[in-house]
Amino acid sequence: MMSSATQLETAQVVHAIAAAVKNRGGRALLVGGSVRDELLGLPRKDYDLEIFGLDPAAIEPLVRQHGPVEEVGRAFGILKLRVGVSEIDVAAPRRESKVGPGHKGFAVATDPTMKPAEAARRRDFTINAIAKDPLTDELIDPFGGQKDLVDKTLRLVDERSFGDDPLRVLRAFQFAGRFGLNIENNTAAVLEQMVPAVAELPPDRLYAEWRKLFLLSPRPSLGLELARRVGYFDRFAPIIAKLKDTLQEPTFHPEGDVWAHTMLVVDDTKRLVDRSDLPDDERLMVMLTAFGHDVGKALTTRPIDGKIRSFGHAEAGVGVMADFLEHQGFPAHLVERVKPLIREHMMADILFAAEQRGPGPVKDGAVRRLINRLHPASLEQLLLVTEGDILGRGRLPDDRYAHPENIAALKNWWRGRVAKLKLQKGPVPIIQGRDLISLGWSPGPIFGRIIKAAEKLAEEKSYDREKILDLLRSADSPDQALERFPPP
Repeated sequence: MMSSATQLETAQVVHAIAAAVKNRGGRALLVGGSVRDELLGLPRKDYDLEIFGLDPAAIEPLVRQHGPVEEVGRAFGILKLRVGVSEIDVAAPRRESKVGPGHKGFAVATDPTMKPAEAARRRDFTINAIAKDPLTDELIDPFGGQKDLVDKTLRLVDERSFGDDPLRVLRAFQFAGRFGLNIENNTAAVLEQMVPAVAELPPDRLYAEWRKLFLLSPRPSLGLELARRVGYFDRFAPIIAKLKDTLQEPTFHPEGDVWAHTMLVVDDTKRLVDRSDLPDDERLMVMLTAFGHDVGKALTTRPIDGKIRSFGHAEAGVGVMADFLEHQGFPAHLVERVKPLIREHMMADILFAAEQRGPGPVKDGAVRRLINRLHPASLEQLLLVTEGDILGRGRLPDDRYAHPENIAALKNWWRGRVAKLKLQKGPVPIIQGRDLISLGWSPGPIFGRIIKAAEKLAEEKSYDREKILDLLRSADSPDQALERFPPP
């Protein structure tokens, strides 16, 4: 978050530019997200200044007085000024006309003679169409954005131009989640009509909006529910769309269908990751897993002996969620880490329950196997998913997790077991090549076979490191050592 000193410095630069513009006979107005966030009492990092009444060529010298300026596309005439970690975008008002598909299919022309209300008409939602004069603090709100902020309403500005940019569909989702907004009915109907055009957009633009929804929203479920309502999943992920009609066994899930459970899990998990110290990419991985952990239930749920069962849903959901994320532009390194989290999302709970109920303690091999299967994801990420999944259920009378201390017991047990095996940073081979060299053996292909066999013993028979090293020390050669390894 930007420091108050940096924010003050940025505000001073904005004020100075506005004063210089006024001295030249123009007017500078703050527009867009910076005005909206100020009205909501949220911190502002970036500012957008729109300059009326001055030719674009006259604007640049005024901005350059405050530091190096980057021009962002001559067609748009946007000048970007950096002040510390913040940015000020300065531009003349512009007219746009749709000439091609996608987010960039516009002809753009600057027009400094435009009036503020006319310039605001090209914006997407009323909450983003409020302007503020930084010299007088006057608010210019021709489309009722302030009232919509108070009423928590997401409403388009101009229906004639709104549909020209299909990226606004995704922007609606993340605004709903970030600001707790309810969609106005006509706006929802327009979004529904626009959903097919999202296919024209490059995947990286979709990813940027999804990332904002999952990382910046206190309640991502509001954006996801809007996506479901306007048919986004029907169009781009039909199996996810089926979650709303996929029932669950009330004994375990009194909250209702799989979609209802998923929305609770998403919001509960968001509260957990916001309290964690994970970096953004890891927080995003956990959130994506919370959203996708039960998508396999749409494929596997069926009645068995009078109960609703979803055997194999964890494995079935991996490919479904991976396909959706890839088509929505999520980077491969994130997708590869989400896949094992979805596949193993129940295992921390299952093994802890086995430890509590018997018939005996969970062996070290079972712990090692799970950590190995999780890679490249981590135990801490899995524990966040597990806790979110537990919390995202209707309260059960005999729920052993009804109290926070029981969730804490699960997490502490897992952390203790993993620390005992020194697996906090992920899988570590039970032995390594240097252990074999220390026995006086020369490296060769057989080393890999011995290490692999040792890993099997650790996982399947819970041999610890010392027991395996004792076995190796009793052999005179690598071949003899391999022969002495008991079969798995």
